[in-house]
Amino acid sequence: EEIVKKRIGRKRIGFSAEAQGFDDKVAERAALITQVTPDDVLEFGMIPELVGRLPIMCPLHPLSREAMIQILTEPRNALVKQYQHLFALEGARLEFSVDALELVADRALARNTGARALRAVVDEIMIDLMYHLPELDNANAVYRIDAHAIQHGAGLHQVRHRERESA
Repeated sequence: EEIVKKRIGRKRIGFSAEAQGFDDKVAERAALITQVTPDDVLEFGMIPELVGRLPIMCPLHPLSREAMIQILTEPRNALVKQYQHLFALEGARLEFSVDALELVADRALARNTGARALRAVVDEIMIDLMYHLPELDNANAVYRIDAHAIQHGAGLHQVRHRERESA
């Protein structure tokens, strides 16, 4: 950002630099990133041979919590849908509460690696559940993952709910 600021002549001096809030800094950074040129990347230290192989520069902005939740749930091959399918193969149903999805998104955002962190966070939550699932009677079983279960590392027996008891 400093290279772009220097090139376009924008620099905060004095009290205005210290008074700038977090949201202002994020917005300013996003605005500066959209103005990066190949010359800025060269000055930053990337070798010309590599910059020459990048015909188009496209800035990537941080994802919001809402975007992370959409990535978890909406695409055809979304992580939540993948795990629901794996549970269905065992005769069970899997549900994620809204607060669980928000917690997963927050944990992924804290890793600061974009949407890739979603896989790691969900896998950490689901690994024990997936391990024990095949050995259980899953007829009409519903497994509900909520924020409490995630925060306290609940096992499969703690997130399991029966839809109907067999007579």
